[in-house]
Amino acid sequence: MIDRYSWVAVYPELVLLIMSCVITLVDLGEKRRMRDTTHWLTMLTLAVVAGMFFTYAVNANTIYGFGNMFVADSLASWLKGFAAVSVMVVLIYARPYAADRDMMRGGELYSLSLFSLLGICFMISGNNMLLLYLGLELLTLSSYALVALRRDDSQATEAAMKYFVLGAMASGFLLYGMSMIYGATGSLDIGEIFRVINLGLFEHQQVLVFGLVFLVAGLAFKLGAVPFHMWVPDVYNGAPTAVTLLIASAPKLAAFGIIIRLLVDGLLPLAADWQQMFGILAVASLFIGNVAAIAQSNIKRMLAYSTISQVGFILLGLMSGVQSGEFTADAAQAAYGSAMFYVITYVLTTLATFGILLLLARDGFEADQISDLAGLNQRSPLYAGIMAMCMFSMAGIPPLVGFYAKFAVLQALISTGTVTHIAIAVFAVIMSLIGAFYYLRVVKVMYFDAADPQAGPIRARWDVKGVLSINAALMLVLGLVPGGLMALCTEAILNALRG
Repeated sequence: MIDRYSWVAVYPELVLLIMSCVITLVDLGEKRRMRDTTHWLTMLTLAVVAGMFFTYAVNANTIYGFGNMFVADSLASWLKGFAAVSVMVVLIYARPYAADRDMMRGGELYSLSLFSLLGICFMISGNNMLLLYLGLELLTLSSYALVALRRDDSQATEAAMKYFVLGAMASGFLLYGMSMIYGATGSLDIGEIFRVINLGLFEHQQVLVFGLVFLVAGLAFKLGAVPFHMWVPDVYNGAPTAVTLLIASAPKLAAFGIIIRLLVDGLLPLAADWQQMFGILAVASLFIGNVAAIAQSNIKRMLAYSTISQVGFILLGLMSGVQSGEFTADAAQAAYGSAMFYVITYVLTTLATFGILLLLARDGFEADQISDLAGLNQRSPLYAGIMAMCMFSMAGIPPLVGFYAKFAVLQALISTGTVTHIAIAVFAVIMSLIGAFYYLRVVKVMYFDAADPQAGPIRARWDVKGVLSINAALMLVLGLVPGGLMALCTEAILNALRG
């Protein structure tokens, strides 16, 4: 029998699931090109669900449900709340773009986005490897369909096929790793896996280590870390820009959540092993991401390689939680809290960056070349300023939030005191300096290159303009006063570690 606390834990997910089905049915009668009823019903659903998640987070209660398979703690609630807000912002930015390209004729953009959010929620709250995998598959299957939403676009179809084939391979890695860990520990429950490994009750050390390797490989693919990054540039470039934004934002929160559940909550006694793997992945991602981005003239591919380099910084935070083989709550709070802060602020910056590209792409062409931003300051100083803020933030230039995010991660890395980590921190700073080149190149094109004489004024809907302005303001405010969000992240991490 399922107790009532199980249902309390999943109330927001139940609302999301029911409303996803209702919106799909309501959309069958929608005739308007902009899908007004579907859009506002989706916005209402996301607002209500986000409010429920934030309420759970503020209350800071940890609820386990369905035989400990599902956990609703403050970490999960904050991440799910931010993911819901992220999807809401994506759909606001994407609506004019999707309507112009006949991507909303069946409402699939809304229903698949909601189902992908549902998968994200299960990934973040899963306390059992089976539930984590089901959430991951719900997210990825929805993403495959979204990439191929423009059925008449051969580039989008090709990107969807690549994403599907490589995604299936990565899911296989992850599932195989989970099965090996189950074979070694005899359990799928995250808490029980931790107990068995911590007490040394397992029998097959080699099986456990091989399972960990496959697990890290699957997670690295979902993050887009080198050498599992090959799908990122092709999918970012081939997918419709609206879908690219969806893939580049909220799923990063889910990837962080599943890493915390699997590796920190479940496999912390093996931290010495997976932190070394993260170190290699981080260094490779920082190098390949920044160097390859320099050669790109397509801004979506440039941002894809930028994402790979940003993932390198996230991995640096995650590899700093256990110092010299010893776990301390303060070190874990600082390291994992800085990584969480980095993920959230990266998603915030990504939303604004692609929001500008979606705005420019509304005139019948895709703004997918860096040259398409030429003279943007002459056409709209506001949007040029927002895009410049995004580039400066990603480059880590103060006083924007990207600077503090990088600083917090490097501080956590250096605080370990090991020579290797200090050397990696120096390497990360050098790679950031290299990365500043391609970010500043975009600013140069916007402010110093001549605008296309045929390019008209940029017109934006009131909701897009308002949300974009708030988005940009948050990048500045959180850069000037980051303490509140950082405290929220560290407290959520501490709560998860106690659980």
